[in-house]
Amino acid sequence: MKVEQMSGPLAGNNVGEGPRVIGGKFLTFFLAGEEYGLEILKVQEIIGMMAITPVPRTPEFVRGVVNLRGKVIPVVDLRLKLEMPSIDATEETCIIFVRAQGIEMGIIVDSVSEVLHMPTTDIDPAPSFGACVRSDYILGIGKTDGSVRIILDVDRVLTVQDAAEIVDVAVPEEALAA
Repeated sequence: MKVEQMSGPLAGNNVGEGPRVIGGKFLTFFLAGEEYGLEILKVQEIIGMMAITPVPRTPEFVRGVVNLRGKVIPVVDLRLKLEMPSIDATEETCIIFVRAQGIEMGIIVDSVSEVLHMPTTDIDPAPSFGACVRSDYILGIGKTDGSVRIILDVDRVLTVQDAAEIVDVAVPEEALAA
């Protein structure tokens, strides 16, 4: 995967934000019938739905925590985070475990599609939706095989406030050892 210091349309909305990944391999998945992608290097594991323990007083999009091989990991419903209607889990519903903003977390998606290589030339910058619509979490728009995939920047899907709330839900490994 190619990492470059970027300027121009794919560089995002913040000045001095550092290197951005452009082109490379992406894990693609579906939400509400649309295909999305995440940088494959952010993905740690993919599993089918499992029991999620709800945690009181967390944001609606935080479904709770799971015990994954002795680690308690927060799980976010990506549909709810992206303000889509919630649906019941199906046999294809998966949890993608990622590391975002330094936090290991699971994100629930409708189904996982494939790992896809997209060169930089096949990724356009996110379109502008106006000043009132936040789109900084979109890394770009991938164009392959006549279709469009929204490439999410998993580090920006969650705001700093969201990340702080999720950290409060996560249990440090040291606490599990006690």
